[in-house]
Amino acid sequence: MTLEMKNLTKNYGNYCALNSFSITLTDGIYGLLGANGAGKSTLMSLITDNVQRTSGEILCDGKEILKLGKKFRQKIGFMPQQQGYYENMSARAFILYMASLKGINKKEAKMQTDKLLKTVNLEKVSHKKIGEFSGGMKQRVLLAQAMLGNPEILLLDEPTAGLDPKERIRIRNFISEIAEDKIVLISTHVVSDIEFIAKEIILLNQGKLVSHDTCQNLVSEIVNKVVEVEIEKEELKYFQDNYRVSNLYHNDDKIVVRLVTDNPPENHKITIATPTLEDLYLYVFEQGM
Repeated sequence: MTLEMKNLTKNYGNYCALNSFSITLTDGIYGLLGANGAGKSTLMSLITDNVQRTSGEILCDGKEILKLGKKFRQKIGFMPQQQGYYENMSARAFILYMASLKGINKKEAKMQTDKLLKTVNLEKVSHKKIGEFSGGMKQRVLLAQAMLGNPEILLLDEPTAGLDPKERIRIRNFISEIAEDKIVLISTHVVSDIEFIAKEIILLNQGKLVSHDTCQNLVSEIVNKVVEVEIEKEELKYFQDNYRVSNLYHNDDKIVVRLVTDNPPENHKITIATPTLEDLYLYVFEQGM
């Protein structure tokens, strides 16, 4: 399957949320990275046709999705960043309700609901009201409903927000397992969630496509731009004000700062560090690329 976007644009009045965005997606996981307001959620809303585009095309296997209509929507599973809940519904009842909206028959809906509740580690509390759940548990309910019907295209907007590290790893591994024959687009600020499972990273900045490539190729663009510098404690504020500091740690009576920079400081001992996707994120969205 291919999902192709051609010059996709969305304006809200004078504000351009997505600007002539073009890309072709095939089976596999794509990580969508960008600062707040970059256009990530807008892109997903356009793909699901929840928002009317200003211009451009979205093609599924060469056919315009607006013409495919219901046939295309049946291929999609969508986990929005925010969604209203029926607070008095149990997790099981909510997923069964969403299954009925997707036209899944009762027998199949029950089987899928049981399996998905186990997958997202909610089977033991599935009878409890959603209103009693933590934010992370609510996220898992949303992920489960997105998987109903075994969709061919899975759109996940901040899927691990509010999850503890163990749950994040569990969900990340699950997504990786099911992605072989699906197009999976994950929007996230948790860079580690996609660094090792995404076949490509898509970088969006102020509605424009900055770049897209494998994580390895993108990170290679900032080789020699990531350094570690040992500084005195009283120098820390200066470095925080004048450099992109991606990390720091104490080393006896000194501090070692990790900097992402084109111009490393002079008069300090500098160690070249191996760049990561998190370093790339900081480099791109702090200064552009």
